[in-house]
Amino acid sequence: MEIHLKDLKTTIVGRSILYYPALPSTMDEARGLAGQGAAEGTLILCDEQTEGRGRQGRRWFASPSSSILMSVVFRPTLGQLPQINMLGSLSIVQTIEKVANIKSRVRWPNDVLIDGKKVAGILMENIFQGHQLEAAILGVGINISLDVSAYPEIAPIATSLSGEARRDFNRDDILHILLEEMDMLYQAVKRNEDVYHRWLPHVETLGKTVRIKSGQSEEEGLAQSVNPDGSITLRRADGSLVTIATGE
Repeated sequence: MEIHLKDLKTTIVGRSILYYPALPSTMDEARGLAGQGAAEGTLILCDEQTEGRGRQGRRWFASPSSSILMSVVFRPTLGQLPQINMLGSLSIVQTIEKVANIKSRVRWPNDVLIDGKKVAGILMENIFQGHQLEAAILGVGINISLDVSAYPEIAPIATSLSGEARRDFNRDDILHILLEEMDMLYQAVKRNEDVYHRWLPHVETLGKTVRIKSGQSEEEGLAQSVNPDGSITLRRADGSLVTIATGE
């Protein structure tokens, strides 16, 4: 099923749209194009990924045409970089509320949940030349009509928008709204407006005891704060604080 976008009102996100029936990974395609000088806002879309992945190299499950699978090339400044991940999850939260009237929450750093089950995920990969940031690739996967029961690995922890709303959705209509939400937020980032404080109220991790893997280490504690640079601060059982840049 091809993707059709009419009357898309965006300035940057989606200024160039490349659609593929199937790809190994939209992230890999976007990374390659970004390295070749693709314009900011270039959007890679596909109906099926044969080697889709989430964070830490985990497999991303999606049957053909059941999900939004996309990656966007951004070219922010280094100072704007932390807010790219934030605008990704915030645009999903806002889109879900608009199309389905369902409240979703962000689980730090990059999952979107409905009633505790994952409906969407974000993946960020950055391209540097030396110390110079060349591009940030934002990958988005949203389960629209995915039958999660067909995948035992994720069935207990994942959900879909159709499953939660108990009705069908037009995937292109959702994509249209998502791109406009994302573009609006990126315009705010470009104007150096504060997206962090728009995103923070949607983060459900705060105040919870969490266990976070970061590289080879693991930390457990009460989520004290999520910071403007995207890091999280935990209070350990002994009362000490630790700040973690990324994790699980």
